[in-house]
Amino acid sequence: MKIKERFLKYVSINTQADEDSSSVPSSACQLDLARILAQECKEIGFDEVQLDESGIVYATLFSTDDTKDAIGFLAHMDTACELSGKDVKPRIIENYQGEVIQLNDHYSMSKEMYPALATCISEDLIVTDGTTLLGGDDKAGIAIIMSALEKVIKEKIPHGKIMVAFTCDEEVGRGTDTFNLDRFDVDYAYTIDGGEVECVDYENFNAAKAHIEIVGSSIHPGDAKDKMVNAGLLAVEFASRFPKEQIPSKTEGREGFYHLTNLQGDVELATLDYILREHDEDKFKTQKNFVTDLVDEFNQKYDGRFQLEIKDQYKNMYSYIKHDMRCVDKAKQAIEMAGIKPVSNPVRGGTDGAMLSEKGLLTPNLGTGSFNHHGRYEFASIQKMEKMVDIVINIIKY
Repeated sequence: MKIKERFLKYVSINTQADEDSSSVPSSACQLDLARILAQECKEIGFDEVQLDESGIVYATLFSTDDTKDAIGFLAHMDTACELSGKDVKPRIIENYQGEVIQLNDHYSMSKEMYPALATCISEDLIVTDGTTLLGGDDKAGIAIIMSALEKVIKEKIPHGKIMVAFTCDEEVGRGTDTFNLDRFDVDYAYTIDGGEVECVDYENFNAAKAHIEIVGSSIHPGDAKDKMVNAGLLAVEFASRFPKEQIPSKTEGREGFYHLTNLQGDVELATLDYILREHDEDKFKTQKNFVTDLVDEFNQKYDGRFQLEIKDQYKNMYSYIKHDMRCVDKAKQAIEMAGIKPVSNPVRGGTDGAMLSEKGLLTPNLGTGSFNHHGRYEFASIQKMEKMVDIVINIIKY
């Protein structure tokens, strides 16, 4: 099966995660794709295939050359919560020449607004109809892995032990919660979950989330002088104290940020939710200390009405990978062999690989040839996906 047909098949299956669900996986529809992938893995010739109780598909190809490293490849089946992944109606733009792409009567995209388009001149693009996301994140990764391994098996390319895993709920931060590292026994692995094909991502944010709860005191407004404490107003005052230049829309590269993701409140009760992101570990600690100190300050001012909970989410994988760069070096070599100059940029986000690296399985991230994830402007390049198939095969061969 050509990668285009494989990708179009996968995006036709709704696998949107549900951030409000506590079930595993968070949405039953993810299992629809999991069952299809498990069957495909059997059909193309994997030696062992398992679909476990949490919805993860594991597939193993036994080694034909024990001098080669045991390598894993991962991609996630779920799509983001921001926009529907149901009834995706992809359209192919052949031989794109830089023109404005009209998705529908209301939405269009240009290379000026979305610079990734400028890297795809003369390529064939798969776009949405403007009403849903595409699902390239991460069904492009799945299609790349399946196409590469199908070729390895069919052409009898010598290889070490290869393991593949297709996971659930990456988009809601639970992609590795039930992951069986004992079963996924490899020397190192790669998530295929990025954008540009030349990228080898092995630095990501340190991440934490902060939840602040403010308790107010309600009383009839006509009798409120020196009695009412409006939790909603305290929340606004509290939020105003955060650095105004350290927000997502004003930062880039290695610059960290505080991101207010939710603010709700009335007189009696208000809550704020922040995510904290920083590549540098010392600066990350400073961020958490800033929030803690600010809550302490407001508690002194307002008689202990603030409660804070901070939870670490994931760490910068570089703190683990820097001790053994084999996985990075091999990926860069594979990209060079495909005729491309590899680059590594700090990821302004996280991947399942960050959490797997923390658990002991070093897992940098590679590209998919898909872009503008999580929205209606998402698109994928067929040629870039094909190039990624070559890169994955190069990793396996050499």
